[in-house]
Amino acid sequence: MRIAMWSGPRNLSTAMMYAFAARGDCAVWDEPFYAAYLAKTGLAHPMRDEIIAAGEADPVRVAARLAGAVPGGTPYFYQKHMCQHMIAEIPRDWMGEVTNVFLIRHPARVLASFAAKYENPTLADIGFVQQAELFDEVAQATGAAPIVIDSADIRNEPEGMLRKLCAALGLDFTPAMLNWPAGGHPDDGVWAPVWYGAVHRSTGFAGPEGALPDLSPHYARLADAAWPSYRHLARHKLPPVASSG
Repeated sequence: MRIAMWSGPRNLSTAMMYAFAARGDCAVWDEPFYAAYLAKTGLAHPMRDEIIAAGEADPVRVAARLAGAVPGGTPYFYQKHMCQHMIAEIPRDWMGEVTNVFLIRHPARVLASFAAKYENPTLADIGFVQQAELFDEVAQATGAAPIVIDSADIRNEPEGMLRKLCAALGLDFTPAMLNWPAGGHPDDGVWAPVWYGAVHRSTGFAGPEGALPDLSPHYARLADAAWPSYRHLARHKLPPVASSG
């Protein structure tokens, strides 16, 4: 099984990749189209040159690998994708060969976290509109809404929500998904030193989040613009489990 997990930045996406990698039966690939996205757009992201040099800048070759043989011959292949990477030059035909899942997070939380790492983000940078577009494409192609899971629900009850996600995917849940070694993963992208500090210090999912962050007027407007796309997916999310706390 190939699992394509679609999110924007700062969405618990790296922790989720670590959780699936910790199963022991699942290969992972960290942001396969990042190099191609930077090469095509010319965006000046942190470590841009290193990312392009270390990755595959030809999106057609990336797509072939995503739908091809599972690395290492493992039963499962978890692909961590950023929705904002799916610009017009990136092929999408391979998406019919994978099980697509959508990981969402409240726009205010995304912006507060992303703006601390990336100056003056735009709506396109945080991926909400693209995520809703991809969700609708998959729903139209398959005739059913794809799986959606909210990062807040995972942080509130990691085991309960991962059990729900595994059941929706047709996988057996294993408690190994709840913990991983501190210090990162061998399959981290080369950009990990910039973005993955908190998850590298972790050995499992962080606890529930507090109140929504206060945003500057500019970021508040971006959050408002992203809200309809977030709500569109949130209507289809896996129901949260009751807190055990």
